[in-house]
Amino acid sequence: MSLHDLFRQVMAIYEQEKREKLSKERRSFQLVTRAIPEALKTLPFLPPDRYVVKGSVGQGVWTDVPWVAVMDQEVTDSTQRGYYIVYLFSEDRRRLYLTLAQGVTETPRDEMERVKRDIRQLIPAEERVRTDDDIRLGESKRAKDYERSVAAYIAYSFDDLPSDEQLARDLETMIGYYRQYVERTEPMAPPEQALSYREAVEHIHSYISAKGFYYTKEEVANLFLSLKTKPFVILSGISGTGKTKIVQWLAESVGATEDNGRFTLIPVRPDWHDGSDLLGYVDIKGDFKPGPLTNVIIEAGKHPDKPYFVVLDEMNLARVEHYFSDVLSVMESRRWEDGCITSSRLLPRETAGCDLFLPPNVYIIGTVNMDETTHPFSKKVLDRANTIEFNRVQLDHLDFLRDLPTVAPLSVGQELFAARYLHLKDVYARCPELVETVTNQLVEINRILMPLNAHIGYRVRDEICFYLAYNEEGKLMEFENAFDHCLLQKILPRVSGSDARVQRALEQLFTFCTGIELNGEYDALLDFTYAKYPKSADKILHMLRRLADDGFTSFWIGS
Repeated sequence: MSLHDLFRQVMAIYEQEKREKLSKERRSFQLVTRAIPEALKTLPFLPPDRYVVKGSVGQGVWTDVPWVAVMDQEVTDSTQRGYYIVYLFSEDRRRLYLTLAQGVTETPRDEMERVKRDIRQLIPAEERVRTDDDIRLGESKRAKDYERSVAAYIAYSFDDLPSDEQLARDLETMIGYYRQYVERTEPMAPPEQALSYREAVEHIHSYISAKGFYYTKEEVANLFLSLKTKPFVILSGISGTGKTKIVQWLAESVGATEDNGRFTLIPVRPDWHDGSDLLGYVDIKGDFKPGPLTNVIIEAGKHPDKPYFVVLDEMNLARVEHYFSDVLSVMESRRWEDGCITSSRLLPRETAGCDLFLPPNVYIIGTVNMDETTHPFSKKVLDRANTIEFNRVQLDHLDFLRDLPTVAPLSVGQELFAARYLHLKDVYARCPELVETVTNQLVEINRILMPLNAHIGYRVRDEICFYLAYNEEGKLMEFENAFDHCLLQKILPRVSGSDARVQRALEQLFTFCTGIELNGEYDALLDFTYAKYPKSADKILHMLRRLADDGFTSFWIGS
């Protein structure tokens, strides 16, 4: 049915049906709330990702002035507030008005008059779109309120309702004025991009490459999956490999910068001894002085739909367990509450002036160097993070610098990085076969690590399952490749020592990764590049060689 006929039907039957009890089965209800909105949604100048169309004949009882509204989602999603396009039927059903109006429920009178004046200044004098106060909807209070809210309108009569083509042209004209006013008054943020995991990794990798930094797409995918698995990641490696830069460019690629406060670099000082250096303290006057991380947390709490990235630069210049233990403990307290992630208190009201929680949209990345000036990590810390190495240096790899493209950042919301799994049951409900496969692999690894007391617990198992589930959803890597990263990042950092038990465990892990038995021969040129888990095998071999040469080894030595 044409838009012309739909409007005429409402004007013809509404008064009669209004005498009966309001019901969804009434024809007027069907026309105003469903048929007319659906017809308007088909118009090409009303893209559904920007405009909401809905109609009403009242709630519980019939309204005197039924309406159908077209709302820009950047401005409002309710007719009670903001400004929007709305068709208003007069009380006698003899007239229909296409209007640019405002919500009367939540708009103060002086604000309403100001907006009316501003809108009217945009509209040139023309016969069809009127900007006077001569609109006549009826005598009820609702009708008078609606009349007062209208800034511009086009009037139609029941006896002379125009064709569908004219109705569409009029609406497009009014939408044009609506857009002009929105663009003039609303600071329009770039629309958020809904990216798949694969699209996100492609974009981040392209953005970083365009900055002149060489990282493989797999390295970017690994960092992305690690952040999604747990909002705490450790980047280790020799100085100058770009550990801080990869995080900065990742953040910038999705719209988080220092300028907008969503990327923060916090240099760690060697004299940090407790959480007050990071979170804040109460001074001698009793005033709370927030620390650098607390400032980020407060801002992130105000904007839960945006991701915030924090780099703790040279994180292990001070003992991480001393100044970061409160954050680690609260991070482990995360739980589902009414479909949202919440945590225990990070700072109490008595200290900070309000209860401070760790928002799920804060991502903390620590960069570390392992040398004589830094402190080692405890298993408590390693259990709670993916530890990613950046030791690869290819000084002669210059081809990617030729004809670097220009890649613009995208405005990406928190949803891309948000955790979907906090407990093993969350992921088991979606992919039980994956959980069972991973568990079988980890049982074998635990058998090898048990003599060292380095076997993993439930937390590490769960987070490995989360990582692999996200990878499977995004189709970013083959399962073996992704599990190789987990083995390298979550398990091998736990291994250290100087006795024969360490040697046996590392040799057995090498066999687990490659199917090759070493038997004490570590210098032979072995071709294990096509092994099941080649990255982990390569690290294990380096650890074994260090053990043979120095009598002691760990994941970190030689880093």
